[in-house]
Amino acid sequence: MSESTNSFGAKSTLSVGDQAYDIYRIDTVPGHETLPFSLKVLLENLLRTEDGANITADQIRSLGSWDENADPDIEIQFTPARVIMQDFTGVPCVVDLATMREAVAELGGDPKKINPLAPAEMVIDHSVIIDVFGRPDAFERNVEIEYGRNKERYQFLRWGQTAFDDFKVVPPGTGIVHQVNIEHLARTVMTRDGKAYPDSCVGTDSHTTMVNGLGVLGWGVGGIEAEAAMLGQPVSMLIPRVVGFKLTGEIPAGATATDVVLTITQMLREHGVVGKFVEFYGDGVGVVPLANRATIGNMSPEFGSTCAIFPIDDVTLDYLRLTGRADDQVALVEAYAKEQGLWHNPDVEPRFSEKLELDLSTVVPSIAGPKRPQDRIVVSDAKSQFDIDVKNYGVQGGFREVEVTSEEGVKYGLKDGAVVVASITSCTNTSNPSVMIAAALLAKKAVEKGLQVPPWVKTSMAPGSQVVTGYYEKAGLWPYLEKLGYHLVGYGCTTCIGNSGPLNEEISQAVQDNDLTVVSVLSGNRNFEGRINPDVKMNYLASPPLVIAYALAGTMSVDFDSDPLGQDAEGNDVFLKDIWPSPDEVEKTIAGSISKELFVKDYADVFAGDERWKSLETPEGDTFDWAAESTYVRKPPYFEGMAAQPSPVEDISGARVLAKLGDSVTTDHISPAGAIKADSPAGRYLNEHGIERKDFNSYGSRRGNHEIMVRGTFANIRLRNQLLDDVEGGFTRDFTKADAPQAAIYDAAENYAAQGTPLVVLGGKEYGSGSSRDWAAKGTRLLGVKAVITESFERIHRSNLIGMGVLPLQFPQGQNAESLGLDGTETFDISGVTELNEGRTPKTVHVKATHENGNVVEFDAVVRIDTPGEADYFRNDGILQYVLRSLVKQ
Repeated sequence: MSESTNSFGAKSTLSVGDQAYDIYRIDTVPGHETLPFSLKVLLENLLRTEDGANITADQIRSLGSWDENADPDIEIQFTPARVIMQDFTGVPCVVDLATMREAVAELGGDPKKINPLAPAEMVIDHSVIIDVFGRPDAFERNVEIEYGRNKERYQFLRWGQTAFDDFKVVPPGTGIVHQVNIEHLARTVMTRDGKAYPDSCVGTDSHTTMVNGLGVLGWGVGGIEAEAAMLGQPVSMLIPRVVGFKLTGEIPAGATATDVVLTITQMLREHGVVGKFVEFYGDGVGVVPLANRATIGNMSPEFGSTCAIFPIDDVTLDYLRLTGRADDQVALVEAYAKEQGLWHNPDVEPRFSEKLELDLSTVVPSIAGPKRPQDRIVVSDAKSQFDIDVKNYGVQGGFREVEVTSEEGVKYGLKDGAVVVASITSCTNTSNPSVMIAAALLAKKAVEKGLQVPPWVKTSMAPGSQVVTGYYEKAGLWPYLEKLGYHLVGYGCTTCIGNSGPLNEEISQAVQDNDLTVVSVLSGNRNFEGRINPDVKMNYLASPPLVIAYALAGTMSVDFDSDPLGQDAEGNDVFLKDIWPSPDEVEKTIAGSISKELFVKDYADVFAGDERWKSLETPEGDTFDWAAESTYVRKPPYFEGMAAQPSPVEDISGARVLAKLGDSVTTDHISPAGAIKADSPAGRYLNEHGIERKDFNSYGSRRGNHEIMVRGTFANIRLRNQLLDDVEGGFTRDFTKADAPQAAIYDAAENYAAQGTPLVVLGGKEYGSGSSRDWAAKGTRLLGVKAVITESFERIHRSNLIGMGVLPLQFPQGQNAESLGLDGTETFDISGVTELNEGRTPKTVHVKATHENGNVVEFDAVVRIDTPGEADYFRNDGILQYVLRSLVKQ
């Protein structure tokens, strides 16, 4: 870390116990007193990293005198303290770093220069799939299958752990990245090179914001930006608007932290917070438990904000102590926060750009669905709303019923509306003891009443860390969960990311043969179409106790107030209210079962791994020895033929439309995810390379192979390309052929590439919302797409497109493809892009779309390259090329 130019005289010393640390005092900057907590963290960051070139005194002054009412237009450079990754998005990062080492050598530099300059930690949590469930050996079997499937990737990551400095890996079977982050990895205040400063991070998963609950400023970025941050590049950003969210009151009995989160998600989505910071303040903050803060922070991407942060207070310190952080670390956090004005003071109201308020006592039990996290439904209205919504999925009239015979020979009826997946999963809720204990107590009461889960429900329990297992065991609650089929299936991100595993064969067959509309209920944060399971059309988010309630009901068409969940031994109806645990029961159980010792024990040796991990054969050396036959890890083509100087940026001419898409196209629609179909381009590739269908694994697990990923880009089964009529999936019209027949998007892109035809994508509002998937941008680039023209972009995807050298453009305000009369059959010419070569970023470029009949549509598209830093990346054809050239020059 280079020394700050310290033009504000901010450098000082803080003594805590017998340790002295260099700090950079925020109070040296005029205007600091009433800044929101989050902007104070950024202010310290600029003071400490000021270099007079990238980070200037003017930026620092601008932040101090921040105008809360202005639209963002001042660029700053934020240097995160560390980078956190999960394995799906992290593997390509390490692949790219390994490739960069070779590229540096080819340009005459030292490969060892490619090293994380900020601490980087990866938690392998996204590769476990629920193949085995509902039995005592489910966890062991799933881990075994996981290692079998992912051996090459894991060997590669172990190589990375040894080859790169400051890169640590938390092995499989440990926990979910965000939960491990708050329970162990987060520092709240960092120390390095004798300095103390606020912990901050960027992560390769959009739910990195969970750590905001611990007072740590951080958010999800694409893997592309994360690599740059690891290599010492600051994150270029505009000083954002900050939305103050005041919390008052307390959660009523019957409602849970999940219900609070779904309410906040709906409120903030309706208010509009994309690209803004959200910060919680007021007297009510002090009564919000840390686990609830983390749950709220976790859902930040669902409401669209960059972060959703809580300031540091006694609740923060208590959690750090509970989770086994050292006493001197806790003392440092308290002393530093108080010294720097980062300690929460409810008497001082910061200046905010906008304000909202929620009285927690008004929160009612809720779920969200059937396809977006912000579509909240009050549980008491859930049956009537479901009966309306299901009509949009082809169920007209009554629910159809099909007779199914299980492998064990049990016959039962499977209906439209059946809950076929009921999963307790995902960091959002499994990190929260109040909802996890509530679920287990509900299971206990259900078992004691003699209730059972119907045979068509796939039940699973995937906690976010081993601590959950510890407190379930201590409270004696595991047997009740297991009696209802909630056996441990793995510690990892499962159902929420589409790793729910297959349904039983007879159920899957019945659903497909009869086009039944079946449902999943999960305690997660994402329920987009096609995400959870290919057989499931409607997906609902719910608290863990409600997940079990819906599992017992077996159908989404249930009114918990009037419909019983089943009968007890005497034949009496049992209703949800009969088995719902009271807040008092939950609190007493938590007090008796959760202790510091649990956390200390589970995290004592967190990077070591089990015998499987330790016994993996690991390659050695500074550069990676790529295996020519590998279908998991391949050297990507980004740096092939790269010169020391970038080529000039060119205008785009004669481009064809690869896809014309509607509103709310998520990165799930764009980026490859879930299972690989045998008849897809990716499936054909694997088949040609001798891989059997049973070993295809998921797209996520093969993210280190660009050949697979480019073939799966825009291949989501629910994608609707408006170039085709009523066709779902990864298809387009191929204008290289007479009559432009339907073709797989990858196959058409290959034909365009052979002709040298550039491509564009047309989109609607909120293009690229959802997870921070770098492959949504990488795949777009590798398909030959030069520009994406939409009504609006979600933050991360827009910057990722620039990071891959793809031009993000917006239709003129109030216009879209329809209003301009574009149907996607046109040829596009885009001029004015070359202005970037002169060191300027044009506000607009001219687009000329020529129909086959000769009609021409012309408009000026807004260039969404928002900062000078982004312009530099685009001129270099991508962020990695920019970093590589910078390092070679040093």
